[in-house]
Amino acid sequence: MTDEALLTAAQVSKAWPFEEARKLLKRYPDGKPDGSPVLFETGYGPSGLPHIGTFQEVLRTTLVRRAYEVLSGGAPTRLVAFSDDMDGLRKVPDNVPNQGLLTAYLGHPLTRIPDPFNKYESFAHHNNAMLREFLDRFGFDYEFVSASDRYNSGQFDDALRGVLRNWQAIMDIMLPTLREERRKTYSPVLPVSPKTGQVLQVPVEVVDAEAGMVQFEDHGDMVESCILGGNSKLQWKVDWAMRWVALGVDYEMCGKDLTDSVRESGKIARALGGRAPEGMIYELFLDENGEKISKSKGNGLTIEQWLTYGSEESLGFYLYRDPKSAKSLHVGIIPRAVDEYWQFREKLPEQPVEQQLGNPVWHLLRTNGDRAGAGDKLPVTYGLLLNLVGVLGASASRDQVWSYLRNYVDNADPAAHPELDKLVTNALAYNRDFIAPTLKRRKPEGGEAAALTALDEELAATSDDATAEELQNIVYEIGKDPHYGFEQLRDWFKCLYETLLGSSQGPRMGSFIALYGIANTRKLIAEALG
Repeated sequence: MTDEALLTAAQVSKAWPFEEARKLLKRYPDGKPDGSPVLFETGYGPSGLPHIGTFQEVLRTTLVRRAYEVLSGGAPTRLVAFSDDMDGLRKVPDNVPNQGLLTAYLGHPLTRIPDPFNKYESFAHHNNAMLREFLDRFGFDYEFVSASDRYNSGQFDDALRGVLRNWQAIMDIMLPTLREERRKTYSPVLPVSPKTGQVLQVPVEVVDAEAGMVQFEDHGDMVESCILGGNSKLQWKVDWAMRWVALGVDYEMCGKDLTDSVRESGKIARALGGRAPEGMIYELFLDENGEKISKSKGNGLTIEQWLTYGSEESLGFYLYRDPKSAKSLHVGIIPRAVDEYWQFREKLPEQPVEQQLGNPVWHLLRTNGDRAGAGDKLPVTYGLLLNLVGVLGASASRDQVWSYLRNYVDNADPAAHPELDKLVTNALAYNRDFIAPTLKRRKPEGGEAAALTALDEELAATSDDATAEELQNIVYEIGKDPHYGFEQLRDWFKCLYETLLGSSQGPRMGSFIALYGIANTRKLIAEALG
């Protein structure tokens, strides 16, 4: 693929990263006029443990960043992962230890609250570290920026003065959006109490904008205080707008729940003399009950949970798809995501350039600059692995699985197939926790026993080196024989899955028999008939 062919295809591609990048291209066709990098930002509120919803924003923003670099001919870019860790703790999350400790610090900035895990200097530092650890593990190119560092060091002081100078304009934007009761206490600035260290939600009067002096009531006393140098933080929508202007953010996406915030923060950014960034509003993830995922509830998948049962690549693949459509996020969707990722990866080199740009794997292979891997394939699907370990049982081992893989895979050595070896470990965990406890084989009914007997006889007469396709044909012929009474082939396959594997769904039986071995499959049939 030539650079010219790639650029031509990218200019009209309907893949969402290119559609988003074209918004930026209108703003900066050749990059910023002063030569500085185009700035992409992602935001994170470290009031709870990071979940996949947090990670997806960094991934998706990176995909837009790479698409813009293609369209602009390599204009310089930066990605900032911003942590709003100056925010006051409003609620104690359900999924952390030492909840009494956190309760005592309600209202305090997150970086000034002890770590309930006793690992870091604060609760926010712990949660920030968890986020960074995974972003680093995935290989993202980003810069981490902490709100507390910017506020405490004075780097946001000029921007805070700008808020005080434009106080009335900001109030005129915000007050009409609030309920009458909230209007009475609303302030763009939230001072930190000199008495208690809490972030206060109280009315504030500007005394001297240039000096940063304001007046407010602090637990019964009217005080004057300077809001600079970490002695305040801004109200959420004002804070977001201030950050866009102070950092010069050009692109930031967010979830559907922040639609109103995008509109109002954009107005505030203009009042501060800046400009709102380009961005996309994406749909939210739902748990298996159809409820919104929440950090405080802990009802979503954690990053580590996904990686226990699936691969990093499958996680990226699932997050790429249809960002403007709501999707369920639970362990049940992992196996399909793993196999679909490899299907798209295998066919990538054979596709014309226009289709390549619509292939999720084309984008995912470029997230961290390493484009290698197009066309790679697995010798065994994840679904087939899960069927194998399901038959082997909850106590199956890695070595045991590899002994069966030698029936099916050339050079069946974990060192020769590292990606497959990782999936073996994932499959063993998935089987142990979700498959083995639910498997229950049933007895054959009606003509099913005769069909299983016929299959056993055919397998007894079949060479051990028969191919998966040859074995599949044997299975097909029995299912199509009217003597056994199956109205449709799927009824025969359902019989095989339920009597031999203990599940209502399963693999291509020819592939399974080749993997599990003819002799072992005959033992399964004997158990079913017995």
